[in-house]
Amino acid sequence: MNQEQTVQPSVGERTVRKVMRRIIPFIFLLYIVAFLDRVNLGYAALEMNQALGLSAEVFGLVSGIFFIGYFLFEIPSNILMHRIGARIWIARIIVSWGLVVIVTAWAQNAMHLYVLRFLLGVAEAGFFPGIILYITYWFRAREQARAFALFMTALAASNIIGAPISTWIMDNIYWFGMPGWRWMFILEGIPAVICGVVTYFYLTDRPDDAHWLTAEEKQWLNAELAREQMAKQHQKRYTTKDVLANPRVWHLALIYFTLVVGLYGIGFWMPTIIKLLSGKLTNTQVGLVTMIPYVIGGLAMIAWARRSDRTGERRMHAAIPPAVGALGLIICAFTDDPYLSVLMMGVATAGIYSFFGPFWALPALFLSEEAAAVGIALINSIGNLGGFLGPYALGYLNEATGSMTASLFFLSGFLLLCSLLTLAIKRQTLVQHPETKMKV
Repeated sequence: MNQEQTVQPSVGERTVRKVMRRIIPFIFLLYIVAFLDRVNLGYAALEMNQALGLSAEVFGLVSGIFFIGYFLFEIPSNILMHRIGARIWIARIIVSWGLVVIVTAWAQNAMHLYVLRFLLGVAEAGFFPGIILYITYWFRAREQARAFALFMTALAASNIIGAPISTWIMDNIYWFGMPGWRWMFILEGIPAVICGVVTYFYLTDRPDDAHWLTAEEKQWLNAELAREQMAKQHQKRYTTKDVLANPRVWHLALIYFTLVVGLYGIGFWMPTIIKLLSGKLTNTQVGLVTMIPYVIGGLAMIAWARRSDRTGERRMHAAIPPAVGALGLIICAFTDDPYLSVLMMGVATAGIYSFFGPFWALPALFLSEEAAAVGIALINSIGNLGGFLGPYALGYLNEATGSMTASLFFLSGFLLLCSLLTLAIKRQTLVQHPETKMKV
């Protein structure tokens, strides 16, 4: 017994390190490509809106309509992934969205953009909740917040990398007489197609399929994951119908909706906001300045998730960051100083991004693996409707008032609501079992 106790931790630590090194960097890369292809419209807007005659309100609708297609097809997509397997289904998702992004380069008017952005949402539906579900196949509850945060740091990285690249392409590439913003879609869509092909050969569906784990490591990991599944199933076994009717799942979906309003409100409009702060900046300079808030956000995101995993606490770690983000936006609305504005955008971005790791560890505390396939997709699909509301509302308010002040107050209000709704989660509504040693 003593010998087993001394050997088992080394097997566990070695297995977790192997899984982390094998899976996280790759899905991190995929999400960088995915998120950049989703939000590069914000960089294109610096030239595209004038070229196609798009008003602020129309651009807001073009930005947000992506999430309608995403909403309609997300739950079916996640169910299919659970049945077909992550390797095949995620590869299909990535290739199809890459092709839609490439075709966007030939859009000639707002209607073309409406259709293409809707199709992009359809194509990408299921990717994010699929990856969140995939992480639960490989990581115990005690490691999930860190795994989620490391994966979702790609949100910041995609902008840190994509902002200067996208704006540089727009300023410098005019091949065959096509403007730079069109080439941006082509050159940023191609990596998605390549990544989709690589995914098919690289991704491993389950621990049993992992040739890169030893038999002992597979046995340890399967036993640990099975123990957590048994604990959740003893509490209650949820059917798909139960999940769709579960008030806890809908509460989390509402929380996520309020956060996503802020996420994409800032995501699509930040280049334009920074351009307004100083009309003297070139597109490339806008891209470089845009990197700053995302660097701040990415660092804060990792540190906060590590703290959540270390303490085992989730609810307060998810509730505090949106309030911090709201404060950053409120200060930004009251200042005309461009340096302070960029810093406060960084504070807002840090608040929004630090929410994700602790939040996405919550559903796995009470949903078994099969139920989580539906629950996570429902939370994400309802939540991402905020991605329609945020950009569209900002476009409408910007056009109606002629400034971004009202828009920033609008976003801060939703972030404060997010914080309050998270605080309203009752501790007893989430299962605490000894195998996970988690606290809400």
